[in-house]
Amino acid sequence: MLKIVVCVSGGGTNLQAIIDGVAQGSIVDTKIAKVISNNRGAYALERAGAAGIEAVCVSPKEYEDREAFNRAFMQEIEKTEPDLIVLAGFLVTLPAELIRKYANRIINIHPSLIPSFCGTGYYGLKVHEAALARGVKITGATVHFVDEGMDTGPIIMQKAVAVREDDTPQILQKRVMEEAEWLILPWCINLIAGGKVRVENGRVLLSE
Repeated sequence: MLKIVVCVSGGGTNLQAIIDGVAQGSIVDTKIAKVISNNRGAYALERAGAAGIEAVCVSPKEYEDREAFNRAFMQEIEKTEPDLIVLAGFLVTLPAELIRKYANRIINIHPSLIPSFCGTGYYGLKVHEAALARGVKITGATVHFVDEGMDTGPIIMQKAVAVREDDTPQILQKRVMEEAEWLILPWCINLIAGGKVRVENGRVLLSE
């Protein structure tokens, strides 16, 4: 049984996709042990509660400095002893110590086809605003392992989404969620639960 902790900052639509995947059986042998948010007002916490999942808030605003927050955040993670940490719209830089301890056991969903429109400053609507400003015809989403860089870890899976002439950032964001994010994040978790994902020489290999 793959025990996961999901970290999320906002509404939690990707969290809901994971909850639904576990409930419907498209994600097998997986338990969502805990949901952690840095935002006490995040709707994701309500989604977790409605599904009977432990939900906690660890906010940087409630600690005297970043080091104290990092310690508290790591302690909350380690209470659960997860097999996998899933960043589902989590807008907080992880402590380097956590990344090292859980090497190749932390995944993130990013709303573009990495390496396009990723890295520092690219999150939420900003990603889609940049894609439209550049005039790209295809965008999408990427699931990748987390390393100590910003969106630089090994790529597990990507899915392309067409950009339309009349798109706004909000419309494009919604389409990328519906056609890519909500599909590939549960799919990747299921592959990991089935032992079908491994990293060799910085690249992800998927087995049947």
